[in-house]
Amino acid sequence: MLWPEVVRRAVKVGSDRELVGMYARRSDLPRSLFRELIDKAGTRLWFGGYTSYFVWLEVPNAATTLSAKAQNGADVRFLLGDPGGEVTTARERIEATPLTLATRIAMTQAEIAKSPEPLAARMSERHVAMSVWVFDDEAIVATHIGAGLGQDSVTMHFRRREAGGPFDRYVEHFESLWDDARAA
Repeated sequence: MLWPEVVRRAVKVGSDRELVGMYARRSDLPRSLFRELIDKAGTRLWFGGYTSYFVWLEVPNAATTLSAKAQNGADVRFLLGDPGGEVTTARERIEATPLTLATRIAMTQAEIAKSPEPLAARMSERHVAMSVWVFDDEAIVATHIGAGLGQDSVTMHFRRREAGGPFDRYVEHFESLWDDARAA
């Protein structure tokens, strides 16, 4: 009678098999993870962070790499916050940091503009509390906590294992936001 319970606690079953790792903060992710996910991805690279500013700091030559991915047929998208929006302004008061959300969004837009291949970008304020980055069948999801900055967000790494699992649900979330967003 004890064996099945021990196995259930020790072995991932069902949709929890998709959770690769959970981190108290996005800054706890292995520094190379985003680079590795970008390098491996061939069909889908979706950046659903409110600013995704850290990508340009942590991924050398990101604009060139993403441009090459897009030229080879990958779907590269950036869903950013609206730098002039009410939600952004309110969140900036909460964060109270000199490097404002609007500035970080503008810096991401400037980096996207450096890409020789046009990269799709839209704006929405609906994802201020949760960021979703999708790389083929892997995703990083960060849920923002209180007044913390993005790097302080509880963060999960998912790998798709089944239809309708957590990975697919986060992809649905991104697609819903993308469909409602306006062109950047």
